[in-house]
Amino acid sequence: MTEQDLLAQPPADYMSEAQQRFFRELLLAQRDELQARIDTQFQLLREQETNSDLADIGSAEEQRQWQLRLLEREKKLLDKIDDAMELLARGEYGWCRETGEPIGLQRLLLRPTATLCIEAKEREELRERHKRAV
Repeated sequence: MTEQDLLAQPPADYMSEAQQRFFRELLLAQRDELQARIDTQFQLLREQETNSDLADIGSAEEQRQWQLRLLEREKKLLDKIDDAMELLARGEYGWCRETGEPIGLQRLLLRPTATLCIEAKEREELRERHKRAV
């Protein structure tokens, strides 16, 4: 099934077996790609040579810290993909965890790990902004 086929399906088919299979394959492909990137980055970190020049050491350490932050973000995304796969296994994927309403196919295509519908996500962001402002 292609994205166009998915979007052409009637609303009554929301999270049908075919749609769940589509998102399972999408999530697995993203997971494999992400895991490969993480593995490559870890390998690059292990292979970095140490220098005796203080400027080179400082620059290398800054680069290493940047790579570690990137790896941390990618690990968090990997965890979200695993969580989405678990939701799929339980038959809860595609439904807003706050309202129980459909998240929507277009939103899931853009962010397959989404757990909130647009309205719930906007409310969450407003609450976060309000907490930061206080």
